Amino acid sequence: MDWYFIFPTISTGFIALSAVLVAVGWALIIKGKREAHKKTMIAAAIAAILFFIIYMSRTIFIGNTSWGGPEDLEVYYRVFLIFHIVLATVAAVFGITTLVLGFKEKYAKHRKWGKITSLIWFATAITGIAVYVLLYLLYPGGHTRPVWEAIFGLNIS
Repeated sequence: MDWYFIFPTISTGFIALSAVLVAVGWALIIKGKREAHKKTMIAAAIAAILFFIIYMSRTIFIGNTSWGGPEDLEVYYRVFLIFHIVLATVAAVFGITTLVLGFKEKYAKHRKWGKITSLIWFATAITGIAVYVLLYLLYPGGHTRPVWEAIFGLNIS
């Protein structure tokens, strides 16, 4: 197993963990366990941040994985990937907003945002896991250049 496979596996694990923690946090607040909900949702946010740090580090210093599947499926994969990226961006903005509302104790707005944010986050996690399965399990592809190398023309690997 090489770095091209290890980092995506770990980062995808953090996304899955984050989604599970959001589900647990949702169940906790329904039961009225506000403090446990808060701790669980902070843990979910930390898992999501760890995903992002690993993903960005890999992209900058190692590179990404290119599509390795059949050519006739590539356009569908790219559309799916763009959908996932947009969804993840929206989920991040909603997630930060929902956390801030909770920390500011604006619970009515936090509750409204939280329901929507959770659903978007679940969809993001599912599509992210699907991208991982497509790129690393079903159709392993080649590797792209690190962003660092592409921008500066340097070969640091």
